[in-house]
Amino acid sequence: MTIIPNASATGFTWTKSTFSGNQGDCLETAHGALPAALPVRDSKRPAGPAIAFSDTAWGGFVDALKRGDVA
Repeated sequence: MTIIPNASATGFTWTKSTFSGNQGDCLETAHGALPAALPVRDSKRPAGPAIAFSDTAWGGFVDALKRGDVA
């Protein structure tokens, strides 16, 4: 896992999920921005930090969400 201190300064193209509503608690991802990693940031804090998850770590997180292991 890598921390990106200022996510808005990266030049990445950030995308919010189409499943996100207007509650203001969404994540944004930058698919294809880094090799073998997925940058993720809080949509409410675009200049805040982002975390770049390895493909394996992100896949494990998504699988845990689907199983209901993460609230």
